[in-house]
Amino acid sequence: RELATVIHIGRVAELRQIAESGGRLRIGAGVTYTDVEATIARHFPDFGELMRRLGAQQVRNAGTMGGNVANGSPIGDSPPALIALGAELVLRHGEERRRIPLEDFFLAYGKQDRAPGEFVEAIEVPLLDDPERLKCYKLTKRFDQDIAAVCGCFNLRVNAGVCGEARICYGGMAATPKRARAVEAALTGKPWTAATVEQAMAAFERDFAPIDDMRASASYRMRAAKNLLLKYFRESSHP
Repeated sequence: RELATVIHIGRVAELRQIAESGGRLRIGAGVTYTDVEATIARHFPDFGELMRRLGAQQVRNAGTMGGNVANGSPIGDSPPALIALGAELVLRHGEERRRIPLEDFFLAYGKQDRAPGEFVEAIEVPLLDDPERLKCYKLTKRFDQDIAAVCGCFNLRVNAGVCGEARICYGGMAATPKRARAVEAALTGKPWTAATVEQAMAAFERDFAPIDDMRASASYRMRAAKNLLLKYFRESSHP
């Protein structure tokens, strides 16, 4: 078949822009991991480490965060971190744009909130006053160039020993990247103590029902997810 016009979207300059304004970082859907990695690492050091483990250098040179999101995989590396940060997705159809919380984009396995003709234009990420607050943990059989069995990302605000706000998101625990809302509720407004964390760990069963597959068993995933919360608590309590 003769194609009269071929457009390589990786060369669309408007989709390859990175901008910081008003306390937000805007990442165009065509920005490669390689191009954005240093910016991510500067604003969110742990997210930067997560990106360093994403595929090989050749993959990061060609792959994009926008593609990782639009693909809708439940085990994509970037969505759990972006959701934990409260990122928004900019969707565009012609000159019409709409913004939605990234977590609302993932409706079910293989199904995203994208109307016919819409495409992902950009991801907008709020910047943190304390970049160390975000922690990203990726569990794999190999450290490098492997797909996550479980990926947990945590963004908790603790003031005067009390957890005032919690955003926790996991990949590999459900059919989509998913927030642990029952766990968040069990932590919010409570003393940031080992006892509170232990009680919150019981809420994981209300948030997730993971599956067995070639990467991990359901029981391993559940136990690992709980222990990542404990790991976050210990690291944040004893830096």
